[in-house]
Amino acid sequence: MGHQVSPAPSYKNSPQAQALKPSRRRHPLSRRIPQHLALNPRGGGGGGGAYSPSPPSRRSRTFASRSPPPIVDSRPIEPRCRCSRAVREMLVLFETPAGFALFKVLDEGKLDKVEDLWKEFTTSDSARKVVELKAFNKFENTSDALSAATLIIDSKPTKGLRKFLQKHCEGETLAVADSKLGNAIKEKLKIDCLHNSAVMELMRGLRNQLTELISGLGAQDLGPMSLGLSHSLSRYKLKFSPEKVDTMIIQAIGLLDDLDKELNTYAMRVREWYGWHFPELTKIVADNIQYAKVVKMMGDRTNAESLDFSEILSDDEVEAQLKEAAVISMGTEVSELDLLNIRELCDQVLALSEYRAQLFDYLRSRMNTIAPNLTALVGELVGARLIAHGGSLVNLAKQPGSTIQILGAEKALFRALKTKHATPKYGLIYHASLIGQAAPKHKGKISRSLAAKTALAIRYDALGDGEDNSIGLESRVKLETRLRVLEGKELGRSAGSTKGKPKIEVYEKDRKKGAGALITPAKTYNPAADLVLGQSTEETPKKPEGASKKRKHQETEPAPAEKTTKEDGDQEGEKKKKKKKSKESEESPAADADGGKKKKKTSKESEEPPVATTEGEKKEKKKKKKSDSQDAEDVAMETEESGKKEKKKKKKHHSDE
Repeated sequence: MGHQVSPAPSYKNSPQAQALKPSRRRHPLSRRIPQHLALNPRGGGGGGGAYSPSPPSRRSRTFASRSPPPIVDSRPIEPRCRCSRAVREMLVLFETPAGFALFKVLDEGKLDKVEDLWKEFTTSDSARKVVELKAFNKFENTSDALSAATLIIDSKPTKGLRKFLQKHCEGETLAVADSKLGNAIKEKLKIDCLHNSAVMELMRGLRNQLTELISGLGAQDLGPMSLGLSHSLSRYKLKFSPEKVDTMIIQAIGLLDDLDKELNTYAMRVREWYGWHFPELTKIVADNIQYAKVVKMMGDRTNAESLDFSEILSDDEVEAQLKEAAVISMGTEVSELDLLNIRELCDQVLALSEYRAQLFDYLRSRMNTIAPNLTALVGELVGARLIAHGGSLVNLAKQPGSTIQILGAEKALFRALKTKHATPKYGLIYHASLIGQAAPKHKGKISRSLAAKTALAIRYDALGDGEDNSIGLESRVKLETRLRVLEGKELGRSAGSTKGKPKIEVYEKDRKKGAGALITPAKTYNPAADLVLGQSTEETPKKPEGASKKRKHQETEPAPAEKTTKEDGDQEGEKKKKKKKSKESEESPAADADGGKKKKKTSKESEEPPVATTEGEKKEKKKKKKSDSQDAEDVAMETEESGKKEKKKKKKHHSDE
């Protein structure tokens, strides 16, 4: 504290600088530290330390002379690596036609400025300051390059690429151009991958200076290699990719539908145009192709009588009708120029029909080759439409049977879901022949079964190795059997019970045998055979005899032609009296008959004398018997009087005749 500071001190010769110089005497604790690990505060020596102190402050200069010597830790000090201060190194994976290149990014700070990154790759010298080639994996031959390119397109690393990255990318960050490829590398190799706009800009710069950054790869070699690899890749995708094989089917079925629309439009135009000259021909010839052939051959309708249409029209009656209608036609006259244009339109219709037939044959052959099982189940047209609607055969194979069932009816499905109505049961599959054979009530069941079998057939065609249609034929036989079973159940229900067995009818004793039998009235009990109650049995049979006499008399007696007014009045009065008395008499014998039946059954089964009843019951029975006997006598008297009157009337009638 007591020394004076010179007005212009020199830092080199100052006591503070002398105090900071290493002394020749070593500290006793420093002997334990190896010499090459000792920390040199000036930055030199074997310690390798990168630290160099700044000039001391004024306060430190003041107390420098009093500070004790520094104490060094006895533990060994590891040398500090320069890369430990920085982030991981970034490597860039770049695909070339010759192989995979791995570049090291020298200055990562320039990646922050994405907009100005292209300026660094304007020249080869500036590009070398940003990146440098670290390693290169060369393809051995063209087939190796083709297989690698196909896998890279599908975002899958090849076996050679995995080994190459494991060798050179351990612990570094890898920049890739495809995010899916980066995810696959990270999952399999545990390497951190990066994909952003800066990486894409860096890839663009590398592609611009590729020949300069990779030694030995010239522009004259890179161009033919790229062209050859692209051609090989295109041929491979068209030939071997399962998703592109059915492209021809999709195009063919689309063209077939377009041809059907155009043919229909052209045929209707021919009918409308030629109808002004010969309108009756439209109803006589229904087929569009035959109509066009007839118009082309005939021209003017006056030529119909001298022409032979047997080659076009198979039926002779149609030809005769055509010639008769041509004579009495109500059409207008047309010029030769009009007929010439109509014939040219007919030529177009016939040419389109011929091309459509050729296209259908081509579609049938392609379907039998690519999807034979699907063709055996639903046919060529329905199968091709399913493939076209699904996008490809592989995409269709990924769909479940429920989706295939309603494929093509998406609009109806979403409308039903929106309005909470019943969803559709079938879509494009409705046009299959199996569903057409089914009854309307069975179409839903058959379409569900057919869709399930169709899903299996499509998966076998798309992913299986076989090329036969055995699965499709077996499934079709099973579906036809199921359809017959469903129809057989319905026949069984209509014939008898629900299980198809004949229904057992309940026995009815009153029904006669035979198809047109009628139910006969139940037989009445004969009280004459009852020996237990004599009084009731003697009086009861008079009622049915009188009734039978009345019926016979009404049936046999013819209506008199002339009757006096007195007789009519007497007869009406007698009828009224008879009705009243007959009602009273019917009630009493019915009760007696019921009692008699019960007594007869008991007498036959037991054949024992009746048990003696009490005196009160006997008196009541006697009273009832007396009243019943009186009623029966009155009825008998009335029947006798009526019989006498009828006899007198018959005699008068015979005498008048």
